[in-house]
Amino acid sequence: MSQHHVISVLVENKPGVLARIASMFARRGFNIHSLAVGPTAEPEMSRITLVVDGPEMEQIIKQLYKLVHVVKVTEMMPADGVEREVMLLRITADSERRGEILDAAGIFEAKAVDVGVKTITFELSGTPAKLADFLELMRPYGIVDLVKSGRIALTKDAKTRNGRPKLRSA
Repeated sequence: MSQHHVISVLVENKPGVLARIASMFARRGFNIHSLAVGPTAEPEMSRITLVVDGPEMEQIIKQLYKLVHVVKVTEMMPADGVEREVMLLRITADSERRGEILDAAGIFEAKAVDVGVKTITFELSGTPAKLADFLELMRPYGIVDLVKSGRIALTKDAKTRNGRPKLRSA
């Protein structure tokens, strides 16, 4: 049985890098569920975050390192990373139910970014599970349109050693 894997790839900002990485996954039969690319703190570098299905990532990680302009590859385990997505969701919202819908959205800290005559569009960021829960809460009202960003992720910083805060020496 295959499972979702979150792969973070640090690359040099060069033309064609994303295309080479995506085609490598496609050639090997991996389905990319989510892909996000953005700059890092260093302007000459970008981070590509992929969510892919597959049984084992060891071989694919080795293959990624063979690609030109790939600097670092990390497979993120769920407990070791911070993951977020952004979602825009337009739902049917007649005047009788708007208050109820806005109250429900408030529980998730969803922001109303467009209010039409018959719809409300919400913006929400958070973990994939939070977005899925919000989507299910809003589904009975009638989903008109939906778009989600690709997942972004960073590994967590090590904050403790043996259960105590890590101390920095001068």
